[in-house]
Amino acid sequence: MFESLVNIAEQLVLDYGYIGLFLISFTESFIQPIIPDIFLASNTLFGLDLTISVLVAIVGSVLGGYVGYILGEKLGEDAFLKVFGEKNYKRGENLFKKYGVWGVVIAGFTPVPYKVVAWLAGIFEMPKKSFLIATFVGKLPRYVLVAYFGMEFGKIFGF
Repeated sequence: MFESLVNIAEQLVLDYGYIGLFLISFTESFIQPIIPDIFLASNTLFGLDLTISVLVAIVGSVLGGYVGYILGEKLGEDAFLKVFGEKNYKRGENLFKKYGVWGVVIAGFTPVPYKVVAWLAGIFEMPKKSFLIATFVGKLPRYVLVAYFGMEFGKIFGF
């Protein structure tokens, strides 16, 4: 199943370019498992501009994260547990207790499942503005670094 999702995501970027990248970034931030990093790292293979790709991924991710926030806020803990499980709830709860808004920054920058944190930010009623800013602050350096290193490796290996 995961492989077929990757194939669908790849086809989205091949067929629709920036719109496909936006859709992947948007949906990854609240429900689907394919991260946009794969496509940012290889943006030149897809004929995409590095700067525009990063901006598109950021906008998609912030807006998608906000959808996750709203889902958490409106659907609550029971829906979260059905989708992500108790283990993820406990991990996310500990992250928020320990780091607060910085937990969102950490999740945005690292492999911590961001969608889990987005939902929990809504459940725990983090101020929306703080959540959106923290998402941007975490995702921006991550996406810039991934795209930049992908471009540099592409030069080394002739992509």
